[in-house]
Amino acid sequence: MDSLNTTLEKVVDNSIINDENHPVENSVLTKSIDSPIKISIIIPTNAYFMSGIRDFTMTVVQNMTGFSEKWAYRFQSVVDELTNNAIEFGSAVGKEVMISFVSVQGKSIEVFVEDTGTGPNKKTSTEMNEYVKTHKNLDPLSFTSIRGRGLAQIVSNWTDSIEFIDNKNGGLTVHVVKNIGLEENL
Repeated sequence: MDSLNTTLEKVVDNSIINDENHPVENSVLTKSIDSPIKISIIIPTNAYFMSGIRDFTMTVVQNMTGFSEKWAYRFQSVVDELTNNAIEFGSAVGKEVMISFVSVQGKSIEVFVEDTGTGPNKKTSTEMNEYVKTHKNLDPLSFTSIRGRGLAQIVSNWTDSIEFIDNKNGGLTVHVVKNIGLEENL
């Protein structure tokens, strides 16, 4: 117990993080809360892993951004839609999907979902950007299929921006941004 107390005292007085092996400027204990934090997760193309991504998204949005609980649930749906699309359409079975979160406390959250372009319905960024543009303002009741509303209705309405980028792997990277405003704090 004495060695634990000594260690804690060293952390408190910065001596443990302010020597030649652990300079204070490299310590996570001294990072500004305004600095962007990036976390990336790589999952196999299997829907089994989606529940973990849902839980992780909720945790990130609630604890690292400042969004309200209502918006945390909405953003969970956004990430779920993007990741499901990457698994179903963008990456073949046995490949991977990468999800990256970039958050700035009290300001914004960005998500990048990257597929490999090996899936059954390969599309270009131009095709996908055009699809969202032409379907975004359609009346939700005009959709007669049980599918096909996610990007055009959920993602584009619950984010401030959405863009598709052709990535170096031959697939797509979807980039969405949501900024915190007065409405998002409700």
